[in-house]
Amino acid sequence: MEIMRLQHIIILQNKVDLVQENVAINQHEAIQRFIEGTVADGAPVVPISAQLKYNIDVVCEYIVKKISIPERNFISPPNMIVIRSFDVNKPGSEVDEIKGGVAGGSILKNELQFAVRGGLIGVGTTMDPTVTRADRLVGQVLGEVGSLPEVYVELEVNFFLLRRLLGVRTKDTERQGKVTKMTKGEMLMLNIGSMSTGARVVAVKNVFAKLQLTSPVCTSKGEKIALSRRIDRHWRLIGWGQIQAGITLDVPACPI
Repeated sequence: MEIMRLQHIIILQNKVDLVQENVAINQHEAIQRFIEGTVADGAPVVPISAQLKYNIDVVCEYIVKKISIPERNFISPPNMIVIRSFDVNKPGSEVDEIKGGVAGGSILKNELQFAVRGGLIGVGTTMDPTVTRADRLVGQVLGEVGSLPEVYVELEVNFFLLRRLLGVRTKDTERQGKVTKMTKGEMLMLNIGSMSTGARVVAVKNVFAKLQLTSPVCTSKGEKIALSRRIDRHWRLIGWGQIQAGITLDVPACPI
């Protein structure tokens, strides 16, 4: 949320029916202390129980009355970040019955006249379903031919490092939680849209870095990315960045 600089936040303290009242109160206070000084500071913390439908009406009322509907652009060519992909064909299907691969976030097969940004949707395609099977398209981007963002093999970003790591308790300076400076030659993991890819730091100066990607990524200038470093055999978030420029790769679009 800090990276995205979200403006409308509501925090749900779920499953309060499973703890005693004094424990729930202590948890509520702990949550409020945790968000102090963050973008979530002052956001409502609502205790709920989904099973008992406790305070669900309060959550719905807050969303409807306190969060304005964002403006949507209905004219620009669509770009869709793929977070799931799958094959909907059953074993033994005849050739003329085979359906193209599906990409998106839903397995529902409703036919829509149009769709707008702001939610999840499943998109049926004419692609070979073996391409979409088992989430093989995750991290890719769908859109109209000729309107998709560039494919980059190297990125130039301005970055911001966190002051401390989250959830790391060990002995040396880095592991105590202090985030050390980014260094030339080190390997990072980037999260760009739904894509996770490795990146080698080619150059770094002040708050700017040049990153060589291990896999090409379809993205745009201005896009925000998450930066992670390998610590104790785990990738830990150390900061975020924003794409300023890069080296692109010429690739043909795949018609769907």
